[in-house]
Amino acid sequence: MTGKTSVVTPERFATGLSYEKYIAQINVNKDRFQQSYEGFQVSSDDADFFKKAVADTKGPTKMMVIGEDWCPDVYRGMPMMARLAEAAGMEMRVFPRDENSDIMDEFLKDGEYKSIPVAVFYTSDHEYIGHWIERPVMAHSDRAKIDEEIKKEMPEASEEDVRAKTRERTLTRFTAWQQESVREMRDMIAKHLGTA
Repeated sequence: MTGKTSVVTPERFATGLSYEKYIAQINVNKDRFQQSYEGFQVSSDDADFFKKAVADTKGPTKMMVIGEDWCPDVYRGMPMMARLAEAAGMEMRVFPRDENSDIMDEFLKDGEYKSIPVAVFYTSDHEYIGHWIERPVMAHSDRAKIDEEIKKEMPEASEEDVRAKTRERTLTRFTAWQQESVREMRDMIAKHLGTA
């Protein structure tokens, strides 16, 4: 993303949906978004860190989120991002991925994949700080372990059945992944501010 002109101008950022307006217009998984939102609380330590970061002149006052309502990583991650923005006093704007391909193209995972959700942080002057994509590192290792366990338990299962069972079992990890996502975002912001 850095080193080129972004399609996300301050004016474009302002056209994004608030979290509430995004939720009001989605077609699927409203209940899952609501469960994730109600089930996640920002710790007082994380809230203090992000409030101080927002108050810094180089700090993140704006968060842009890219997502789609059908994606499990989004209905786990976006409500956590909304809670974080609320606790910190950041302005959050949501852009549906499939309606904003030019924005998504700036934040491809590994320069190739349209992975979501994406959280992009900007200063009050709309200077790009950094971005976070999809899920925490911990989630990738957890999913691999769960996949392995299921394949041992169900050696004859189809890939589709294994994926379905993995999705079911990962639900128990959502809270830990949300907390780890906040930690990764906090580390990124701390590094940017030189407080890491």
